[in-house]
Amino acid sequence: MTLPIKYTRTAITLHWIIALLISINLVLVWLVDYWPEERVRLVIDTHKSIGITVLALAIVRLLWRYTHKPPALPGTYKHWEQRAAHWAHIALYGVMLLLPISGWLHDSAWKDAATHPMQLFGLVPWPRLGWIMNIEPATKEMLHDAFGLLHEVAAYLLYVLWVAHVGGALKHQFMDKEPELQRMLP
Repeated sequence: MTLPIKYTRTAITLHWIIALLISINLVLVWLVDYWPEERVRLVIDTHKSIGITVLALAIVRLLWRYTHKPPALPGTYKHWEQRAAHWAHIALYGVMLLLPISGWLHDSAWKDAATHPMQLFGLVPWPRLGWIMNIEPATKEMLHDAFGLLHEVAAYLLYVLWVAHVGGALKHQFMDKEPELQRMLP
């Protein structure tokens, strides 16, 4: 069996939709302090909705990758580059899961969660994690802080992984003259 030289259309579509949604979420977080106070709740709720959407799409993407072998890296890549790409992809998938899960945990431990029901894009009710919401207030506040810190650290890890991922692809495309970008472009 020969491996494809390009990702499948489904993998490409999921890649770019997830990348776009993560980018939108980052912009929302960076700019939330510049929105008028009456719009902040909408921005935060949109951020949460996009995060849950990314979680669902990342799970679909992992299942797709498990059932559809990705194209092999070119044989010209050094062994350490192949290993680095492999581990960077694992880390990216981990962060794509960790960020929305830690955000969901953080939101579920929010002291006002019970009085502010969560809805995906204002349309579909989304449950908070009841086992967290039912913890006594002091512990819940401590968990809220811990999950918030985990979410923030995961976001910084995402920045580093994004730079490595995009930087590696551009290096291979333009310095090594390998058709790297063509593997993931529609």
